[in-house]
Amino acid sequence: MQKPGHLFALILVLVVPLLLFAGNESTNARNTGPSQSSADDPQRSQATDTPKSCDARSLMFNFDDYRDGEPARQVPIWHFGDSSAFFFAAGMTIDADGAPNAYNPENTGLDDLSNAGSPGHWDGVLQDGDGNPLVQGPSDPFPGYYISCTALADRSKPPLDPTRFVDASRIPYIVLPREVARQTGAWLGDFAVVMNARSGKYSYAIFADVGTLGEGSIALADNLGIWSDARQGGRRGGIFYVVFPGSGNGRPRALDEINSETEKAFQEWGGEAQAGSCAKDLVPNRPFWLP
Repeated sequence: MQKPGHLFALILVLVVPLLLFAGNESTNARNTGPSQSSADDPQRSQATDTPKSCDARSLMFNFDDYRDGEPARQVPIWHFGDSSAFFFAAGMTIDADGAPNAYNPENTGLDDLSNAGSPGHWDGVLQDGDGNPLVQGPSDPFPGYYISCTALADRSKPPLDPTRFVDASRIPYIVLPREVARQTGAWLGDFAVVMNARSGKYSYAIFADVGTLGEGSIALADNLGIWSDARQGGRRGGIFYVVFPGSGNGRPRALDEINSETEKAFQEWGGEAQAGSCAKDLVPNRPFWLP
């Protein structure tokens, strides 16, 4: 028969390691942060404050979105209090403009040539005085392809340099209608955060082109896990946009600058927690990821 003292010692030997293991598991669970969700690898939000309820948002205006000359929908544009940042929910069509291989005479580029305009009325490619698209030369990135352009350009480079423009295949950028930019105070070169509300993936971006609401570059779609084919890709809804007017300098920026500068503005606005909260509120009836 075991003596009481020996029995007590045996219990301690068996129980104490289990208690220590349980304590370590609890500590590990508390120390495990959220998994990385952005394909473009921007830093995760470090904000710990409770996000503002999106019920506190204020309507700036309703934007009448037209497609093919017909009114398609009204998109509310929102903001919080005195913040200049504005946000909205929409879909995403894919923009290839600025990529040197976006368009060519054979229509085998990244995007269909019809999306660059039409003879005499080109807006996605440069044209000469007679309205003919300008073609890249032997020393350019894609000889024989048209020079595709974005509204945002590096004006320190020659006017016909294809690298003067923001390359949609490399740089995550958004497109805004001229009216939205005017009413919100956004300028080309300002920064934005875009979230795929279905998956929670988000990406930092730059405002680089003028066009339809809910349009983004090939690189932006890749970051969000959206089909990035400029001819057939995109998504009809479930995309959340936050834009920071006055955050840029009116010039194209390198990817690391876009990420670092947008990170600052994003955290001041409320970060990932705020974006997740508002995305859930503005894009109902979808599976959401929240921080």
